[in-house]
Amino acid sequence: MPGQGWFNLETATNALPENQIFENESAFSFLGLTRTQRIWGFIICSGLGFVISLLGSILLFLPGFLTSFVLLYTLGLIISLVGTGFLIGFFKQLTLMFKPVRVVATLVFLGTMVAIFVVAFVVGNDLLCLILVIVEYLAYTWYCLSYIPYARTGILKLIGMA
Repeated sequence: MPGQGWFNLETATNALPENQIFENESAFSFLGLTRTQRIWGFIICSGLGFVISLLGSILLFLPGFLTSFVLLYTLGLIISLVGTGFLIGFFKQLTLMFKPVRVVATLVFLGTMVAIFVVAFVVGNDLLCLILVIVEYLAYTWYCLSYIPYARTGILKLIGMA
């Protein structure tokens, strides 16, 4: 029926579990955005951040562009993280990041972000940077999936690990 079901986000109830992404307040609540607009803000920021990071990652394969890679890649990650402000707000995210369900993904994500800077500016190893980029994308994806009920379980079942 039109107006009912999962895709009708405007009429969804507020009776969501604590780990859900649709809290009443977001970092952008002062804009008066609807739930659907907040979801689109998250999707757009995540997509834009991914594209900028991907462009930076492509520069990793070109000689002499390691600094450009690190700057674009980090900018892309920051834009992706800003997207979460549309959903739950930045301070709420900080408290949720270190809950047991996502602490490993958070630590891997933040650790690889720092490691990429170290490897790029101190070690100067392009291949190791590429490996860290892949690990970081996987950690960020796993982190984001922790906010969607049963998403991790579904992915594990899909790849045959659950």
